[in-house]
Amino acid sequence: MAHRVFKADAYEYKELLPTFPKVDYDPYVELKVEDKGLLADPEMKALLGAATKVDRMTPDLGTEIEGVDIRHLTDEQKNELALLTAQRGVVVFRNQPGSIYDMTELAKYYGPLHIHSTTGIPKDPKLNGVHIVWNDGTKPFDRINYDRSSGWHSDQTYEINTPGLTSLKVVTAPQSGGDTLWCSGYAVMSSFSPQFQRYLESLSALHSSDKQKAQAIEKGVYIRRPQTDCIHPVVRVHPVTGMKSLFVNSGYTRRIVGVPKAESDAILNFLFTQIAQSNEYQVRVRWGENTICFWDNRCVWHTATFDYFPMKRHGLRATPVGERPISVQDYEKSTGKVALDWYTEKMRALGEDVDEEEANKVVAKVAGAD
Repeated sequence: MAHRVFKADAYEYKELLPTFPKVDYDPYVELKVEDKGLLADPEMKALLGAATKVDRMTPDLGTEIEGVDIRHLTDEQKNELALLTAQRGVVVFRNQPGSIYDMTELAKYYGPLHIHSTTGIPKDPKLNGVHIVWNDGTKPFDRINYDRSSGWHSDQTYEINTPGLTSLKVVTAPQSGGDTLWCSGYAVMSSFSPQFQRYLESLSALHSSDKQKAQAIEKGVYIRRPQTDCIHPVVRVHPVTGMKSLFVNSGYTRRIVGVPKAESDAILNFLFTQIAQSNEYQVRVRWGENTICFWDNRCVWHTATFDYFPMKRHGLRATPVGERPISVQDYEKSTGKVALDWYTEKMRALGEDVDEEEANKVVAKVAGAD
């Protein structure tokens, strides 16, 4: 095979290539965060009314908006973007001319940016809240060790405050390939039997950055913050939609606490498989240069597609932190509201009178069909 060399000096975005500074960050402490989606007009007239086209990418997940330059969003439109993303999981804008500074300014509106402990960041210290996604196209992907189910994850779920409304801009896209897929945590949770849902709602799980730290050490990367472990509910409630979402992932969830290891392994492996195989609850985005995707890390998982060698792929992610995950029991106790089931709410919106127990039976049956 020919030896490929990436020439950084000739690269258009060389100032945004990953650096790994030897700096130390303090461990995170819990923050109180108010979601901007709570301030939004439920009809989202300001944002959707400014668009030349709004495309629902699938019936239940993903919306693409045309004709809006996100640099010029008003606060009202920003709030509505948070609401739309909480409802639809993923929102796509293409041909966005703004700089990474414009993107981070928008991201900071939604909350403090998470600063990663191991991944590459731009050399400008003002951009230390930017996570760089980078592949220079010089080496083939590892086909031996790649596990398709283990690629599905939500970002930094090992933190106390897990990410909320996240954005990724691709500045260099492969001509084809390198797509990202997202999967709805609302829908996967709703696909289980009522009995299994109630059991999951009673559980908590340990999330850890241990593997991320080990991989960084293996590559000789300086660890900028100590390893983080945190226990979160297996099912969380989104503060804006009030819907229940499954909240485990194969990237960072290590075990269910308080149950035997064999039981924990069996449950987690089942859940990870459901996430990976629930194609009816997934959406796929093909990137182009200056495409920006917003997604809500509290209610969707995502995974990359490693099929674009020997082409380059360069993305810049800004990750505002959200609230600390809240369980169904704590949500209902603190708000006096009943946590909502995704399928039941979908049927109600369609004018169907479906009771929650029956709705779960129906969707579980559908999920098991060919």
